[in-house]
Amino acid sequence: MPTDATGPNESEWPTVSLPPDTYALLLHYAQLLKLPPERLAQEALEAFFAEVEKQSMEKGLSGENAETNLSYDEFWEGMDV
Repeated sequence: MPTDATGPNESEWPTVSLPPDTYALLLHYAQLLKLPPERLAQEALEAFFAEVEKQSMEKGLSGENAETNLSYDEFWEGMDV
């Protein structure tokens, strides 16, 4: 979901708490990658959301296909032509 330009300003954003181990890893990898921790967290979340969306779409399509994909013989079985 894209950020709305008319949304809350930075001082109104909610805070997110991370477990100490996760926060330490975030800082560690931010230092290794020479990125600000905020940017690393944002990029990681964006990648996560994209993957969840992809899996959701694949699952939806496979469920749809499971209901609609019939073989030629299955489709015509029992039909008088």
